[in-house]
Order: sequence, then C-alpha cells, then structure tokens
Amino acid sequence: MKEICIVEFPSNLGLKEPQPGKEPGVKKLPEWLWRHNLHKEINPKDVLTLDAPKYTNSKDPETQILNANSLVEYSREQAYLINNLLSQNKFPFIIGGDCSILLGTAIALKQKGNYGLFYLDGHTDFMDVSLSETGGVGGMAASIVTGNGHPKLTDILNLSPYIKEENLWCVGNREYDEEYENEIRNSKATYLSLNEIRKQGISNCAQTFLSEVKNKNLDGFFLHIDVDVLNDEIMPCVDSRTPDGLSYAEFNELTSYLFQSEKLTGLEITILDPDLDPTGQCTKDFVTNITSTFNEFRNKF
Repeated sequence: MKEICIVEFPSNLGLKEPQPGKEPGVKKLPEWLWRHNLHKEINPKDVLTLDAPKYTNSKDPETQILNANSLVEYSREQAYLINNLLSQNKFPFIIGGDCSILLGTAIALKQKGNYGLFYLDGHTDFMDVSLSETGGVGGMAASIVTGNGHPKLTDILNLSPYIKEENLWCVGNREYDEEYENEIRNSKATYLSLNEIRKQGISNCAQTFLSEVKNKNLDGFFLHIDVDVLNDEIMPCVDSRTPDGLSYAEFNELTSYLFQSEKLTGLEITILDPDLDPTGQCTKDFVTNITSTFNEFRNKF
C-alpha cells in the first residue's frame, strides 16, 4: 500500500471574479476541508502546501487567459512537488483550488510516463479560449493538458501534450450545448455525458475505462473530481451551477470502482467554495462520502 500524502494547492488562478473586486473563495478549500475533518479521516503520512501566486482578474494579452504567467510559474512548482512524490511511490491526494491545478500534476505525470486521466466533472472543461467568456483556465483544463491551446500553457517545459488526448475520459458533463459539446466530440477523447453514464450504467462505464487502461498498458491514471459533478441540490456551493448531477449513491459507486484499481496514481478535488457553504453542511456531507468510500478501498493501491 502506498503512503498517502495530502497536497494542498489553494489556487483560484483559473476563475473569474464572482463579483468586481472579490476573489473566488475556492482558494480557502484546503483549510475548509481540514476544519471539516477530511484530513483526520484520510490520516495521511504528510500534508504539503504550495501557495499560489497573487490573483488578478486581468487577461494576458498574448493568450487572452486570466493569470497566464502566474499559472505557468505555479504549474512548474506543482510539477516539481508531484514528481518528487511519485518518485517516492507516494499517493498524492490533492486538494484545490480550481480545476487549473491539474496543469502541474499533468506535467509531472508526463515526466513519469504515459498516464490516463479520468476527468469527473459537471462540465467538459474542453474548449478553446475563443469559446470562453471568462478566459479562465478552470473551464479549459482538460483541453489544455491534452495539448489544445496556446503553447504558453500547453507546452510548459516542452512536454506537450501532458496527457494524450486518446487517454482522456471526460465524464459527467451536463452542459448540453451543441457547440460546447462538439469540442470534445471532435477530439480523440472518450466523452460520456451524465445522460450517457446513466444510459450505459455506472459499472459498465468504469469497467470499460479500467480495461482500456490495462489494454493500453498505461503506467496508471489520475482522477480529477470537480464537485460540481454532484447534483446541484446537494452541492450548490460551486462557481458554475447547473441543474441535475450525480447523487451520492451514483458518485460513490463510480469512485469505488476507480479506488479499487491498483493503477490509480492520485486524485484531486476542486471547486467547492467555502464562501458559498456558510453552514458547512454541504462540505460535511461531501467529506463523509468521499472519505468513507476512499478509505474502504485505499489498501488496493
């Protein structure tokens, strides 16, 4: 069994301001989850924190992306940290932050070998900056790590693509818009919307992915969890709300299959905004579900 290390990436660099002059509150998530006993329940060997550069709400003129230069700097630092953990055969349990924290981990994975990415999210996060109203990398993370977009972000350390497009599984989107969905449909990635997951069955989806990881002889896979994949009624404290979403029963079933795989290399949790959960009840429920499922199977990897 690998030693588990909680890694805190308290970054909001990939999101727009929720209102003028106010930073996105998601950077407070690591401390918030600690207060609600996630760290206690996971009981990691170590807890590491890498603070993010200062947030701004201005777009880089070269890329039209928010905080582009800071994201490049932060991604390099993240990659160095994650690379070291993987080299020590440790399991990084990463807490964001917004979805842009994926860049650093994806770089580290590329440095270590050929990995798959199970992108569990209520959105595809697979679009060109030309379709983005905000310029936030949080909404483009899956696209960027597979080599799509400006080389300033897609080719850090000359490692593009960090994840091969055909090794990306984008799962859980419920933003049903033709132009938006066509970006991922026209790629080499596997795309399963929320409707498609329910149509095919959670077990079938998970087992097909795990079989692909095995058949391709991948070095492993990384699990991205954006909490907005959950039903809006149980997880409304996110920056981009959409009706419907996975119930906890569905979420726990899906993650249980992934947690049982010895090929699981690490995971990240993103987007839960403490500012939007004043009572903490949504966070408590999330911690209870993610930790109980994870702890049941943690000895598998």
